[in-house]
Amino acid sequence: MRDQSDQQLARMTRRSLLSGGAAALGGAAIWEWVRSRPLDNGVPSPLRAGLKANEALARSYFRDARLAPTFAPGAAESLPVNGTVGIEDDPDPEWRLKFAGLSLSLADVQALPKTVMTSEFKCIEGWSRVVTWGGARFGDFVARFYGRAADPDQYVAMQTPDGEYYVGLDMASAMHSQTLLCSEMDGRPLEPEHGGPLRLVIPVKYGVKNLKRIGKIEFSDSRPKD
Repeated sequence: MRDQSDQQLARMTRRSLLSGGAAALGGAAIWEWVRSRPLDNGVPSPLRAGLKANEALARSYFRDARLAPTFAPGAAESLPVNGTVGIEDDPDPEWRLKFAGLSLSLADVQALPKTVMTSEFKCIEGWSRVVTWGGARFGDFVARFYGRAADPDQYVAMQTPDGEYYVGLDMASAMHSQTLLCSEMDGRPLEPEHGGPLRLVIPVKYGVKNLKRIGKIEFSDSRPKD
């Protein structure tokens, strides 16, 4: 009886190994095929198709009235410094924000109506913190300095002053009522390591999109680099 059980176990093990090996080979072949496809904006076209499908689904669900959760200021926590690409150097004392042919000072942005928001900063690495931010709504910034209504079909490109870090946003997300250009954190001026003098805070996106030390903002008809 034991010999039969051992034989049956051996057959099952061989079948499992063969099935696993075939699956691994099949997966490797599919991945190699994906990698060999033409690039679409720097990404293999099958992966880009998947990203576009996800984007279409997200856009169909997205509504400005759908807000990220907010919290009482007393719930705020310290925010770790995570990522220094584009902000390795001290901020330029003559920092300016370039937008729509303008060169704006921090005082120009701070002259807009101030919004204070305590929201959850979610890192793509899996951790989160509740943080209190202070700044101007991006929608108010556009209304003041763009001179006309933003095209909802365009994209927003932002980058650090040195161009080393950059993000692209769909216009609807950028114009969401909770998207801020922040110069304060926890009631104090934004520290350089957290993106001072001015950073993006967009709680409907992961932290990787919350660009630190914005140097340039542009609108684009095509998807910007990200």
